[in-house]
Amino acid sequence: MMKKILFVAILFVSLMGGLSTASAQRFIGFATAGVNLGQIEGDDVHGFRKVGVNGGLGVALPLTNNHKWSVSIELLYSQKGSYKRCQDGYFDTIYYHPSMFVDVNRTIPFDPQTKCNISLDYVQVPVLAHYEDMHSGFKFGLGFAWGRLVRAKEVYNGFVRTTNLRSGTYRTNDWSVIVDVEARLYKNLSLDVRWEYSMIPIRKMHYMTGRMENDGSFNLTRDEVIKMQNHVFSIRLSYFFNEKYELNTSYNNKGNRMGTKWRKYIPD
Repeated sequence: MMKKILFVAILFVSLMGGLSTASAQRFIGFATAGVNLGQIEGDDVHGFRKVGVNGGLGVALPLTNNHKWSVSIELLYSQKGSYKRCQDGYFDTIYYHPSMFVDVNRTIPFDPQTKCNISLDYVQVPVLAHYEDMHSGFKFGLGFAWGRLVRAKEVYNGFVRTTNLRSGTYRTNDWSVIVDVEARLYKNLSLDVRWEYSMIPIRKMHYMTGRMENDGSFNLTRDEVIKMQNHVFSIRLSYFFNEKYELNTSYNNKGNRMGTKWRKYIPD
């Protein structure tokens, strides 16, 4: 796995090296950093409460002379997962069922305050096509991403399970679709809001719930196989290294500036 990630990193750095070649006027390098707000569809824990890191490097290639259309590729570290805390006294009887104790790490104490805490860290390579409105400074992107799982840990109902990369609990590859909206804040600095959803389930889990009866027996009320998928919103700041901007001197009849204060400089 590490060899594959290293290969992707070397390939990405090689592509970034093109910034210093004769094509430097075409390629645009950028760095991005921000947060993920995530949940996992199918785990019965709702709400984008899982906070994680999203950051890395990227390179964009304009496809038209006016730079309205472009494509980009990024190399990111992206933390996804699911999180929810319980109210006092909460305890789901799912763990009274013997089969659900198989993958519980008994060396770690039970935490009655934690219902769910799934941590899935990925090295991710998003590829997007973008359209930029030069007048407003907004950029819209659509694409997909391949992610390689590099860390996995999960807590269900206070029990830490023996989940890691070698356990095979989660798929090592995550393919997701991405919708991206970017707004220029000042010259080379932009605010980026991104939506991401797994196209292929990251896990299929045999889910059983029920309740403990007074006679000590377990009454099973739900027994099904569910599909789990990453669902993430990202908020990031991006800085573009070799883009040039000029002061927008376009005004309407009322004396108001037409568009953003700084507009991208497009050489003839």
